[in-house]
Amino acid sequence: MFWTRTLIPTMKETPEGAEIPSHVLMLRAGLIQQVMAGAYTYLPLGLRALKKAERIVREEMDAAGAIEVAMPSMSPRGLWEQTGRVAAFGDVLVQLTLQRPNRKVNVVLGPTHEEIVTDLVSRQISSYRQMPITFYQITTKFRNEERPRFGVLRTSEFLMKDAYSFNASLESLNQTYDKMYKAYCRIFDRCGLEYLPVEAESGPIGGDASHEFMIPAENGEDSVLHCAACGYAANQEKAEIGSCDAVTSDVPQKPLTKIPTPGAHTIEQVSEFLKCKPNKLIKTLIYVADGQPIAVLVRGDRDANEGKIRRVRKVSNLELASPEVIQQVTGAPVGFAGPVGMKQKIPVLADRDIQRMVNAVTGANEAETHLVGVNAGRDFTPDLYADLRNAVDGDPCPRCSQKLALRHAIEVGHVFKLGTKYTESLNAKFLDADEQLKPIIMGCYGIGVNRIIAGLIETNHDKDGIIWPMAVAPYEVVVTPVKVPDEPTMRVATELHDRLTAAGVDVLLDDRDCRAGVKFKDADLIGAPLRVVIGERGLKEGKLEVKWRWAKQSEAIDLDGAAEKLAEWVLAERRDGQRFSNR
Repeated sequence: MFWTRTLIPTMKETPEGAEIPSHVLMLRAGLIQQVMAGAYTYLPLGLRALKKAERIVREEMDAAGAIEVAMPSMSPRGLWEQTGRVAAFGDVLVQLTLQRPNRKVNVVLGPTHEEIVTDLVSRQISSYRQMPITFYQITTKFRNEERPRFGVLRTSEFLMKDAYSFNASLESLNQTYDKMYKAYCRIFDRCGLEYLPVEAESGPIGGDASHEFMIPAENGEDSVLHCAACGYAANQEKAEIGSCDAVTSDVPQKPLTKIPTPGAHTIEQVSEFLKCKPNKLIKTLIYVADGQPIAVLVRGDRDANEGKIRRVRKVSNLELASPEVIQQVTGAPVGFAGPVGMKQKIPVLADRDIQRMVNAVTGANEAETHLVGVNAGRDFTPDLYADLRNAVDGDPCPRCSQKLALRHAIEVGHVFKLGTKYTESLNAKFLDADEQLKPIIMGCYGIGVNRIIAGLIETNHDKDGIIWPMAVAPYEVVVTPVKVPDEPTMRVATELHDRLTAAGVDVLLDDRDCRAGVKFKDADLIGAPLRVVIGERGLKEGKLEVKWRWAKQSEAIDLDGAAEKLAEWVLAERRDGQRFSNR
């Protein structure tokens, strides 16, 4: 391809509204153009990179035995009502009403496709002999993203690979899950991503086991806890906290004392009023768990983890209680609850940190009042101590007791063991070997294809621009003739372009009649892995100047046989990515 025959609108300045490197560089390098908040047009360079990532995903899914289908983005709202996900997704679910002759049809635009694929399987799969089977697609998804930001990392419209497995037994599901997990590792390895598989919550998808594939990145919106010693990794929603040895305090217990605290009902306000640190406070949260109120105690500087609370209580629905319920249970308005002297007796769950607190501060279950000198065991006794909070940097690893490190990350893939949540709701059943009718067991496996591209740029760039791995670079080689009007220079450049193209190399010939410095800057900005410079002096010596994007120095190679040599380099790097990974 010749530069003047395509569209590469590079920019010198940082675009307004672009916050993070991947967003800035995708705009500056002419990969994308914003249409509206959360929606982008992929320009030629961006589309080429996206298609290459998509091809790698498709090749590995095919190799893992998955079968490609194409499902519609639009589906009847009724399917989603059957699974309860209209309420679960809330405003994120894009809902439309279509006007048809004499009636209105309520539909949704799918952020994911469990309902549609399960409906398909309920009609087509009826025997254990037809399983295991895995369907996948690569298609556009939709969500009503409230705060679109960070370029293509958080959008309302995005390209996703989603796969769904259907199995007759848990053993079969586990085998498929492992196969998909390994396929994901191959996909991200081939794309040149540095990634971290982490244990995760299933969220609104449902299911009982899952892993996320994360790209560690300074600007990532997700938080991951990672142990460098043993390799344990989990997102903050799922991360377990290792036990700490109980330390016997030699601090004498103070008498329980009630203190008026007018106007102080948040952790920050109470800390300031009583001149103490938040870690001296016991935060009492009132939840409604499957319709029953419970109290959860965590240290004032920590956040409760609702997933852990659900698992400990073995409940499916958990939500913070309303002000009315809090008043009824504690006898006080919001902000003054505490474990000592509640109006009603309800289950009290305490995070393990509470065991080590001495002379703590809690709400007094009276308006504008707190208690100081509160001690567990003497003043209150929880029904249970457990790991109930979010892990933080420096917490002990649950596997080896070394310290966990908190890292920011970008989620690029997620795999779930779904079980029978959807097949039971949508009546997808099969006859087993004993002619017994049973619900099919499902798995779900998603990859954000756009996020592969954005994640690569976010973690592979310098002050000059993008640094692409060969496997997904829009163009693998940029041929740069220094003087376009010079006929011998352009003849050599064109011949090299044609020979590389014939050898299967994606090559871009910069045939713009402008200063060499401008061309070099643009080549670095768009991130082509290999730049070939053709100048008059080099031609006289029978040499070409070659520079890898990540290398500090260029090197000279002979013009004679250059096309074959360059093609060999490109194909080897495309295959194993050694130069990129060792840079």
